[in-house]
Amino acid sequence: MSRVPYAHGDTSTSTTPQQVPKRRPNDRARVRTDAVLLLEHKPEGMTFTQLVVKLRLGHITRSIKSIGNDITGLDRKVPEKVYKPTRGLYRHTKFKEQAQAPDSALEPSLRARKQQREPKVPEEKYYGLFAAWLTDELEEVTHAIPLGGNTFRDRWGTPDVLGKYEGRRSDVVKGMTCIVAAEVKTDTTNLLTGFGQACAYRLFSHKSYLVIPEHTSTDERDRLEALCHMYGIGLVMFDAFSPAKPNFRLLARPVKHEPDLSYTNRYIRHVEGRLFG
Repeated sequence: MSRVPYAHGDTSTSTTPQQVPKRRPNDRARVRTDAVLLLEHKPEGMTFTQLVVKLRLGHITRSIKSIGNDITGLDRKVPEKVYKPTRGLYRHTKFKEQAQAPDSALEPSLRARKQQREPKVPEEKYYGLFAAWLTDELEEVTHAIPLGGNTFRDRWGTPDVLGKYEGRRSDVVKGMTCIVAAEVKTDTTNLLTGFGQACAYRLFSHKSYLVIPEHTSTDERDRLEALCHMYGIGLVMFDAFSPAKPNFRLLARPVKHEPDLSYTNRYIRHVEGRLFG
């Protein structure tokens, strides 16, 4: 006898029960969960790029771009676990109170660094070192000299380092001479003044640099970097506690412009023999 077709309201069981499909794992959620776990072990926090690189090691089937999309806005997706103390830096919320705690709550090495505040090494020690780095490492100039003091005899100030770039004999196309000036700061209490001086040097130089210490606070560094991009100033960081190994690091390249040549000639005459001799 044939089986009666299933009718509406019939509660009889089917010969082959329907299988409920399994849900595919949410890869994006897993990436975000792993990102939070990474941040739990990083009191200093991690940048977007650092997070992507670390997460890629555990999620090799996902592309760099996909992982980047997964963690974009992580602080808004899980605000109870992740926050941004400053632009571009992710930090776990359990370290939020520590960041606002007094010096006694800091790690001994960090506390010692904070107590030291500013380096005892004279600023002038770094003038020649930066001049050499500007010439040999960055190759921004063909010759640079340390200055400082009141060499230009002008209240607008004298750059700490002055350099020139001239075409070499081997160059097929030789460009015009380019003057490069730099202001070096080891004291983080007057960085805004240093930025103003670097801006003033654009009056007579084609490119101007501001060189600041690595122990500058993240917030102040970000502000200065934004200003340097806006005004075409080059920004370099270095270890102001170690003249033996300053580790100069370029953050922003300067924008070349045409200075007022009347001022260029007025100031360069004071150092013509040293810079062009």
